Amino acid sequence: MTALFRLIGVGGVIAYRALFNWTTPAMFIGSLLVGPIFQLLFFAYLGRQLGVADDRFYIVGNAVLAASLSCVFGGTMAVANERRFGTLGHVLLSPRSRTAVFLGRVLPYAGNGLLIAVSTLTVGSLLLGLRVPPPALPGLLLTLAVGSLACGFFGLTLGALGLRFRDVWVISNVSVALLLLLTGVNVPAAGLPGWMRAVGEVLPITHAARAARSLAAGDGLTAALPDLTAELAVGAGYALLAAVLLKVFEAESRRRASLDTL
Repeated sequence: MTALFRLIGVGGVIAYRALFNWTTPAMFIGSLLVGPIFQLLFFAYLGRQLGVADDRFYIVGNAVLAASLSCVFGGTMAVANERRFGTLGHVLLSPRSRTAVFLGRVLPYAGNGLLIAVSTLTVGSLLLGLRVPPPALPGLLLTLAVGSLACGFFGLTLGALGLRFRDVWVISNVSVALLLLLTGVNVPAAGLPGWMRAVGEVLPITHAARAARSLAAGDGLTAALPDLTAELAVGAGYALLAAVLLKVFEAESRRRASLDTL
């Protein structure tokens, strides 16, 4: 058990340092910390102009959405960059469980996403004057963590496709755009067609955004618990799907001798 936790913890951190592509701290801050704040301000002022929703809707929604960028692309890089850098074969030859190796890699990206979400929520609240009830803060932090973890497993699922498809980055970019559109973070779900709402229900951060808004409004953890549980279920579903796809595509890639084909 100790070896398993070491494999997940230490292995995940090492893989994060090796595979997550940002070259300088300035690039990390600019793209992952500052960028989401400008996105939040854009949608908040657009929402004011159009009278769609209040500032709380956009501040909380964009804080949850901010975690998706690093989590989705990080989860994708956890697999795809092994193939890109020519080290995938070494990982697959390891006697250790590849499922534990890859699922453990999601944790640093989820932590990264939580940092970005908290930063976006804090700065957005200060700039736009949102007051969050202090008793709601622990539940809000838990909700952001669950949303980040679900996004990380969603990204790992996309990364698993990198064992079969050559250009998984197109899929990742489209998926991030779908999270922006279909999860209700910036477009109220009530205004979407039925089929879009149905798709949004099985995407990460949809339920986390609802739970976070409920907590920020002072409704308490009990009111947010159903959405929080649904977000956990979505994350667990993507974790299971990622594990299955990694097994299937690994076997298929070995059979077709395509592990290192770019």
